[in-house]
Amino acid sequence: MCTILFSWKQHSNYSLIVAANRDEFHSRPTEPAHFWTEYPDLLAGKDLTAGGTWMGIHRKGRFAALTNYRDIDRTNPHAPSRGKLTLDFLIGESSPKAYLNELIEKEIEYNPFNLLVADQDSLWYYSNISGQPQALAPGLYGLSNGLLNDPWPKVRHGKLELQKWVTNQQEDPKQLLSILQNKDLAPDDELPKTGVPYGMEKALSALHIDLDSYGTRCSTALLQNEQESVFVEKTYAIRGQKEQIVSHRIPILPR
Repeated sequence: MCTILFSWKQHSNYSLIVAANRDEFHSRPTEPAHFWTEYPDLLAGKDLTAGGTWMGIHRKGRFAALTNYRDIDRTNPHAPSRGKLTLDFLIGESSPKAYLNELIEKEIEYNPFNLLVADQDSLWYYSNISGQPQALAPGLYGLSNGLLNDPWPKVRHGKLELQKWVTNQQEDPKQLLSILQNKDLAPDDELPKTGVPYGMEKALSALHIDLDSYGTRCSTALLQNEQESVFVEKTYAIRGQKEQIVSHRIPILPR
């Protein structure tokens, strides 16, 4: 998951609103969002290489999402999969705060990441680059492969579009998906410096990435309140596969 735009307690009907793109190599095998056989209350896509997920929800009203922090100098090819971080929270019982504190205490050497975890009461952010877990106040946020609210052009643009959607009190998740289709590239003087070559940095500056071997694999919209989760995921056609849309309206289980 490489860009997550989200609103927390800014909408009259939905406390959590998420619009997110997952960018990945086309060769990495993936299952679109589904209810997992081993965890029937979990709705998430599945990385078939490592067994984790980049974003998901649980019928108990739990949410988690992950982005990689892009820094090639800090990347260890032998580090454990970061997709387990989201999965462990979603299927667990710990509060967001407790889960992140437990994660820090384990001192596992993951590659750089950003992690969002939420239940019905709170939304928390943690990066193993920036330091301590942070409870997020009501507001509108953007996260890509830097730190939370780093002003990358695609994050700024996406936040502006999400703000319009929230301000107008819209409720159509497919309009959130349309925000994520923007393929505009950032001006050279606004490109982040993450250690990749210029041509790649330029291509990755789009909200929707479209390269031969790498790109936006799916877009996801989530609307959640105390009663229900509305989840829509669009998986894009690559390598002969058909475009696929998954849509669910899921009642939240009583506490």
